[in-house]
Amino acid sequence: MSATRALVWFKRDLRVHDHAPLVAALAHTDALGLFVIEPEWLQSPECDASHVDFALGCLTELRAALARRGLPLVVRVGTAVSVLAQLHTELGFTHLLSHEETGSGWSYARDLQVAAWCQSSGTRWQEFTQTGVVRRLGSRSGWAKRWQARMEAPLAILEHGFCAAVPLEQADLPTLATLGLAPHGKTLQAAGEKAARRTLKSFLQERGFGYRKALSSPLSAEDGCSRLSPHLAFGTLSLRTVHQATEVAIASTPERGLAYGLRGFAGRLRWHCHFMQKLEDEPGIEFHNFARVCDGLREDDFNEAHFAAWCEGRTGFPMVDACMRSLVATGWLNFRMRAMLVSFASYHLWLHWRPTGLFLARQFLDFEPGIHWSQMQMQSGTTGINTLRMYSPTKQAQDQDPEGLFIRRWVPELSRVPLPYLATPWKMDDSVQHMAACRIGVDYPAPVVDDKLAMKAAKDRLYGLRQSVQAREEAGAVQARHGSRKSGLPPSGKGAKAVVPRRLRAVPAVAEPSAQGDLFA
Repeated sequence: MSATRALVWFKRDLRVHDHAPLVAALAHTDALGLFVIEPEWLQSPECDASHVDFALGCLTELRAALARRGLPLVVRVGTAVSVLAQLHTELGFTHLLSHEETGSGWSYARDLQVAAWCQSSGTRWQEFTQTGVVRRLGSRSGWAKRWQARMEAPLAILEHGFCAAVPLEQADLPTLATLGLAPHGKTLQAAGEKAARRTLKSFLQERGFGYRKALSSPLSAEDGCSRLSPHLAFGTLSLRTVHQATEVAIASTPERGLAYGLRGFAGRLRWHCHFMQKLEDEPGIEFHNFARVCDGLREDDFNEAHFAAWCEGRTGFPMVDACMRSLVATGWLNFRMRAMLVSFASYHLWLHWRPTGLFLARQFLDFEPGIHWSQMQMQSGTTGINTLRMYSPTKQAQDQDPEGLFIRRWVPELSRVPLPYLATPWKMDDSVQHMAACRIGVDYPAPVVDDKLAMKAAKDRLYGLRQSVQAREEAGAVQARHGSRKSGLPPSGKGAKAVVPRRLRAVPAVAEPSAQGDLFA
């Protein structure tokens, strides 16, 4: 047998446990690990310094863990093809091993370039699955069973160490400063595989008990949600590991309440990949509407002043502003409040989902392109098939922060406002404003829009559009391509069939999770 040298290309899979390319590398004569910090990533409009900082933290731990197993991890800055070509000249590796990736448009273009380079250089590139996303999926029918089979497959475990490739100089990891990035100022979750496994353990053994109730309020969700989303996004845990550990915990716990909470979480893991599959099947949804009948709906009406107020947490709606300020400071927010932020931007402010989505992508430490862009469109009403969910920021404040703790924490201008006015401070008369040391329009902004009028205008435009013949025909095509087929989840509303003939009937709203999900968190 001739000698073969493997290069394990790490991307969004920064772990040792359940890593199929690593296990496959054991079959080769020797091996080397590689992570590329790509300018295309750093310069992409969805990248933030906090993402890079978290990745560097993961790489520090990963490099040490691999070194203990005899595998050096080279970290280089440059385009993927140029880095691979240089290493190929230096080492002459024969095989490139990596996981599949369903990422942003720049990563899709990069993978096409890498595939072309591998073919021209005679390098064999082998990609392995790591989620339930299926490449070149012909039909959604049977997708749920395929997801289940993947999640129940044995974990890829390293049985022994590596025979390392010829030694290479391993420079220290770059810093944000050397990469030309300014400090981000966020308070982030701990990075790395060890932190990921601690987080999973604490959720399955303790924190998951009240999961179903805790995930709605930003107060209780901070600990009550799994908080695994950044680790899934950067791959410090595999989805299969989380699924199997959750099932074991459900089966083994004597606490019925904990089992009930974890069963709710287990369902969200399935939806996680369901949304990612949409981007895999149609990469263009990162840039254009699912339902093309929505083209032009918001583009010409984009209000820059409203966008700035929303980004800065100064819309005059306390729950919206508190959520945005919390997100910007921590990189995390529970899903219901994320949905509210998008709903408010899309309906109250009538902002297009692409600019708002890019801003949120930079704030979310757990930015997952497939989930993100599907949800941005779902929450802004441009899929053509999903229920239009229009959140009242006042009601959300009263329901999810009834004592005003979250608002007072993140909007200190309102700290002395009496609780009856906290969700609607613009209703305070002059004497109450004076007592609360909060003058509306001076210390805290007046609402940027009229709540009721903005909602009515949005409903009139969107529901009117959905009644058009073009919208009804197009909904059938969207549902056939992207709708759920999972047993027990109606693909297009009550009593609807899995595939609706596009020219014969309208497609009702799809029953997919939104505000009650833990898709991100």
